[in-house]
Amino acid sequence: MSSSEEENFNLDVSGSESEDYAPAPKKKAAPKAKAPPKKAPAKPKASKKVLAEKDDNASESDNDDDAPVAGPSGGLQEPRKKKTATETYTKLTQLEHILLRPDSYIGSVEMRQEPMWVWDSENKRMVNKEIKFVPGFFKIIDEILVNAADNKINDASMDTIKVTIDPENNTISVYNNGRGIPIEIHQKEKIYVPELIFGHLLSSSNYDDDEKKLTGGRNGYGAKLANIYSTEFTVETADKERGQKYVQTWTENMGKVGKAKITKNGKKEEFTRVTFKPDLKRFGMDTIDDDTVSLLKKRVYDLAGTVKDVKVFLNDERLKIKTFKQYVELYLSSAAEQASLESGGAAQAKQTMIYEAVGTRWEVAFAVSDGSFQHVSFANHIATTKGGSHVNLIADQIAKSLAANIQKKNKGAAVKPAQIKSHMWIFVNALIENPTFDSQTKETLTLQAGKFGTKPVLSDDFHKKVQKSAIVEEILHWAQKRADKELKKTDGNRRTRLTGLPKLSDANNAGTRKAADCTLILTEGDSAKSLAVAGLSVVGRDNYGVFPLRGKLLNVRDAKHDQIMKNEEIQNIKKILGLQHNKDYKDIASLRYGQIMIMTDQDHDGSHIKGLILNYLDHFYPSLLKIPKFVVEFVTPIVRVTKGNQKINFFTIPEYEQWLEACPDPHRWKAKYYKGLGTSQDTDAREYFSQMSKHMIPFSVIEEEERGLIELAFSKKKADERKEWLRQLKPGTYLDHNTREITISDFINHELILFSQADNIRSIPAIADGLKPGQRKVIWACFKRKLKSEIKVAQLVGYISEKSQYHHGEQSLMMTIVNLAQDYVGSNNINLLMPNGQFGTRDQGGKDHASARYIFTEPSPMARALFHPADDPLLNYLKEDNTVIEPEWYMPVIPLVLINGAEGIGTGWSTNMPSYNPTEIVENIRRLMRGEEQVPLLPWFRGFKGTIKKTGDFKYDVIGCINKIDDTTVEITELPFTSGRPTTKLSWKDDW
Repeated sequence: MSSSEEENFNLDVSGSESEDYAPAPKKKAAPKAKAPPKKAPAKPKASKKVLAEKDDNASESDNDDDAPVAGPSGGLQEPRKKKTATETYTKLTQLEHILLRPDSYIGSVEMRQEPMWVWDSENKRMVNKEIKFVPGFFKIIDEILVNAADNKINDASMDTIKVTIDPENNTISVYNNGRGIPIEIHQKEKIYVPELIFGHLLSSSNYDDDEKKLTGGRNGYGAKLANIYSTEFTVETADKERGQKYVQTWTENMGKVGKAKITKNGKKEEFTRVTFKPDLKRFGMDTIDDDTVSLLKKRVYDLAGTVKDVKVFLNDERLKIKTFKQYVELYLSSAAEQASLESGGAAQAKQTMIYEAVGTRWEVAFAVSDGSFQHVSFANHIATTKGGSHVNLIADQIAKSLAANIQKKNKGAAVKPAQIKSHMWIFVNALIENPTFDSQTKETLTLQAGKFGTKPVLSDDFHKKVQKSAIVEEILHWAQKRADKELKKTDGNRRTRLTGLPKLSDANNAGTRKAADCTLILTEGDSAKSLAVAGLSVVGRDNYGVFPLRGKLLNVRDAKHDQIMKNEEIQNIKKILGLQHNKDYKDIASLRYGQIMIMTDQDHDGSHIKGLILNYLDHFYPSLLKIPKFVVEFVTPIVRVTKGNQKINFFTIPEYEQWLEACPDPHRWKAKYYKGLGTSQDTDAREYFSQMSKHMIPFSVIEEEERGLIELAFSKKKADERKEWLRQLKPGTYLDHNTREITISDFINHELILFSQADNIRSIPAIADGLKPGQRKVIWACFKRKLKSEIKVAQLVGYISEKSQYHHGEQSLMMTIVNLAQDYVGSNNINLLMPNGQFGTRDQGGKDHASARYIFTEPSPMARALFHPADDPLLNYLKEDNTVIEPEWYMPVIPLVLINGAEGIGTGWSTNMPSYNPTEIVENIRRLMRGEEQVPLLPWFRGFKGTIKKTGDFKYDVIGCINKIDDTTVEITELPFTSGRPTTKLSWKDDW
């Protein structure tokens, strides 16, 4: 094709605007020599010509101006003549450009196939199905529908919209009885206002961005696009104020405009009716097909549901939909009917709708989706089929509220708002001030939420209803399926050899046909593994494997999925045993080991580890607990007393204490406390393993009622039941290990319960002196040593361990000393030890203290004043290993538990008590001594310069100090914090 031919756009356009268009002149032969130059023609008027465009159809060879071309004989000819600038660039009128480039204005004019919600006239319901339609065709009709809806905003008295769709005659008509268009001459443009609105591009009432408008129009195209893409377009309007009616028709794609016909408005009506015949050939259509009709009818139903207080007629039949709630019901009913069809005709319950009108501009409805996020949304009556910022704002509110609620009530459910959205079906009908969209097709609202004009905040009642809906169950079911799928990936199998587990001492027969004879010994730490390995010299390594646990096993019952997946101990046990997720085990044939032997310290923490392993098996592999002797425990002495050649082992402290009370000569016996399995020697290990039947005690096959006991002990939902369980504990309770089997109920009610009791004692401060046992040991040791000068913290740790029978880690004791000495704002109001060195700062909540070998401490001057020496003889001192240690509790002269506060989380119970001003406490004590009424106290922190206000029962606001220096500068002189030894970080809001 030649360049000149390419310039012919072959536009079927006529009328006044097309007359301004002059195509680029064709190429002409070179002028004869000495011919006088022709005078340039007069430049045509082009006031509406707005766009310059390069020829899109020029080939690459056209641009390669200097390249030689082959002639008929195969030789090279001279290069093609270079095109002139006039030939290269063409200027179109805007009307011509709209017709030439429809994608920029109305969307694609190609047939598209995709799933859409449409109206099924035969069955009278909404359906979601694959349809074929032309987006551009749909858009020009939608512009007229939105214009009709917009008139309700301009005229609240408008109460009727009538739409006629006549596919046989290719005619669309849209009528509304709102305020008519002013029938007058526009003073600037010198034409009637209706002609300006419908027949001249870029004319609009929406250009004043300072005016807050709630209509759908914005760019001045709107109805003109329908006119341009129609062969005939007629506007009728009645102006009540001026008593006139106006009728005008355009033809040939708005190229020809007919003369306006103005008559009297005798009935004083007000209305606007637009009737047009779309130019089907421009959309590649022969008729308005059934799919397109069903889509257009759906849009008419949209108006019935979104335009308030308006009667909507479709083909002279009034639609029954009057409210947005009724409109939403169409979708939910359709979903139920579709589910019924897919289930073979069985009736399906309709989804529950939760609806709320938020102010006058927002209507929101919620239902549960089918597993993918769905929405039906409108902004100023425009169907935002791809959503946008208004949908995100509502969906985010609901998702965040649901996520918080689900994680609060289901601690193990690790769900994020984005995942929750996939189960939501949101319906939004919003009026937005001066909305902006991603394109002229207006499928996505892009306006920032802060510019909506109103902020829709869903009520607590709405959120509570959503939380009670089926979505929570759907999300938890989905989360469980996802978790199961991921856990399946970590399944073990019956391999003969495992790699990547350096701490595993695998049995030689593990994973072989002799696997059923193998026992996996799970030990409490590496030192316990060393003891077990020493014992293997007696029983051999063929049928015994050893794997050390790093501390306590994760409580999987309420753990999040991510915690389980990332927990190496859980995953390693699964691999070593060859466990498969969700498998119902009838026997041990598929496992690498036929038995688990738990080998822990005989103290309370060892009992807890045993319980955690049972809890893990019951939660993930309950059938294994029904297999006889699958789980056994290996018991070792916690105390051994000797006298000459006599030797007695005790497996629990209460058992030992009972013996002490009954023994007539306990001072003649030498007691050794086995603080852990690491205390035992290799000779002890060989002794234990040579008498395996004496030390191995199997757990009985679990009974169904015992599963409830495991849940009682480990489920966070059973905190109140655990309180009652602990109240029933009787002094002297212990588990007798002189038995052939241990039932799960006996283990929980006679051994594990002792851990829970000990956990409360060591974790929750005593009300008498405000101290935990570890803190009390520190104070007692300092008094016993009569410490009056500073001592290195690391040295003090050693002294306390030696004198107070401290049985836990040195690091824990070191932290106890550091906490007692800290004096930054928010720590201790009265520090009992002196912080001689870097003991931590407020900035890091005390965690930035120096190492114990670098810092020193000593009792503070207040310590002995609080715990008066005269009270020492009155205290009830404890005994351990026949050694007197710290008192059960001290008797401070003022309540230390109020001065420094109290924090602690035990089993079943916890406490969090704020700090108070010692001076105010002393004054109240004196009032009490005088018989006077006490004054209520507010929490107080030494050195804090802010304010504390009571906001409710046991609720307070802690307020920092901030001063505005100027418009761009503020001075912060105090930060708020909680009673939890705070680190405060600031986050700024844009509207601060």
